[in-house]
Amino acid sequence: MQPPGKMQGKRVLVSGSGTGIGREVALEFARHGAAVALHYAHSEAGAMSAVAEIEAAGGKAAAFKADLQQVAEAKSLALHAIEFLGGLDVLVNNAGVTMNLPFEQVTPEQFDTLYHINVRGQFFLTQAALPALLESRGTVINLSSIHALEGFVEHSVYAGTKGAIIAYTRQLAVELAPRGVRVNAIAPGAVPVENQFKLAPDMDVAAAGRNVPCGFLGTPLDIAKVAVFLASDDGRFIVGQTIVVDGGTTAWMPFGEGYKEPMHVRFGRGYVPGL
Repeated sequence: MQPPGKMQGKRVLVSGSGTGIGREVALEFARHGAAVALHYAHSEAGAMSAVAEIEAAGGKAAAFKADLQQVAEAKSLALHAIEFLGGLDVLVNNAGVTMNLPFEQVTPEQFDTLYHINVRGQFFLTQAALPALLESRGTVINLSSIHALEGFVEHSVYAGTKGAIIAYTRQLAVELAPRGVRVNAIAPGAVPVENQFKLAPDMDVAAAGRNVPCGFLGTPLDIAKVAVFLASDDGRFIVGQTIVVDGGTTAWMPFGEGYKEPMHVRFGRGYVPGL
């Protein structure tokens, strides 16, 4: 008989959990004993299959549809999830969309869509869930990205939304910590998910992983495990932080191919880093 998981008895809402990272986060919380409310906007099949998987393992789960571009729907999602769960201990704000376009081609409509879903939807979903989180002295985990920390071409809008999440996480954390609610963020690096494979079905995951210092790409489970850690008592002294989970991507200075070669070999013994 397995011992109780570290999330035993906890009640969790994961937004954007019909596919990818969010779906795996929901499943991982359930594996650790939590009851889970999954949210989806379009990926009903993925959310419902996750619910079925959780229930088959003896857990409690349900899926709720909401368009987080609409503040009223974000608030309704919180209320319906809390009603189903009987309260709320953990909110994981994972829902988000991306768009890659040259800066001069971005339209106001595209700009608004990304900010409304990635930032505004997350903000007001959290606001609506706050009374329940205050009652349980719960936790909030916001999903950002390494795009918030390093520049990459054609991501001007997306990167801005993810940077806003980090700043907002830090501010909200110091506001809510004295009231018993912990807030942190996770910034994933390269983690291939279903939608990426739809756009690039021939993507060579092994080859792409060689561009990451650790030598491989991440998986949704890598992110899910960090989310469970942050929500558990193991992370009780972590407040207002953004945990970067990227295999070392943001830790190295990319001087082109062969970055793993020692600096003195590439530039000579007189090389001084930073000059």
